[in-house]
Amino acid sequence: MKKDFNVRRAEFHDAKGIYEVLLAAFEQFRHYYTPEAFNNTVMSEEVAKERIKKMMIYVAIDQEGKVIGTIGWQKVSDKEGHIRGMAVHPKRQGKDSPATALLQGVETDARSQGCTFLSLDTSEPLKRAQQFYKKHGFQETGKISDFFGISVHEYAKKIEKMGKNKNL
Repeated sequence: MKKDFNVRRAEFHDAKGIYEVLLAAFEQFRHYYTPEAFNNTVMSEEVAKERIKKMMIYVAIDQEGKVIGTIGWQKVSDKEGHIRGMAVHPKRQGKDSPATALLQGVETDARSQGCTFLSLDTSEPLKRAQQFYKKHGFQETGKISDFFGISVHEYAKKIEKMGKNKNL
């Protein structure tokens, strides 16, 4: 099936769409989050613009030019890239979702910058996200951190150097 979206680097004018996708994706989980954790996860348009300056943020755009998914990452050490803020609009989750394309874009980008593994944190109620990450080779590391009053679990994945990954 031909995909009906494109993935590209986020631009400042995407900030509102990024906010809207994050809100739509996380609203059903709001009651699991402290207000601070929710507001940091579902960042405002202003915070989205700041992250676009500081991180590599990507968006999936549908044929009408609307943001339907987002993911961000940044290099946190010589070898580690950390993923943050992945979400796909609930109406676009599941089969033919842009989630895989967004994640593969980050892996390619991180690999090209010398990263040999990626990490991410996710909260307990996000079972579907955990299954998605496991399906794509991430494993729970056992590290649990406090994120504005909620527990988040770390997942990590080794990524091979450029040219050695059979999936891309």
